[in-house]
Amino acid sequence: MNTSRNLGGRPKKTDPCTHRYSFSLNDAENTQFQAMLDKTDWKADIAKFIKICLLKREIKYVKFDKAAVDYYMRLTTFHSQFRAIGVNYSQVVKHLKTAFTEKMALAMLYRLEKATIELVTINQKIMDLTEKFARKYLGK
Repeated sequence: MNTSRNLGGRPKKTDPCTHRYSFSLNDAENTQFQAMLDKTDWKADIAKFIKICLLKREIKYVKFDKAAVDYYMRLTTFHSQFRAIGVNYSQVVKHLKTAFTEKMALAMLYRLEKATIELVTINQKIMDLTEKFARKYLGK
């Protein structure tokens, strides 16, 4: 006769957690604890968070700065547009050389030069703003 009959239920753990502790916090300690907990993703399993804290394991958390990420994405988009302008610039100069008379080409190049100077000024402002942003928000 087989005595190892399956009675159902959850399988037994090999090392169950049988030691339980209880502690109380004052208002200041609770505020500090809540601040630590808010910085992590352990809100659903506070017991696990407390175990990690008590056993002196390092708690790692990543904080995403939405403004920094958004600024970086927009700057990346702008940089790709800036490169595209450079390609178009080369094509325009080549076309001016082949399709227009020398006098007309010089007049167009003069306008193109003004636009290029303006673009360089805007680029310098962007670089300054990026440097300010990095110092203020990224701590660099």
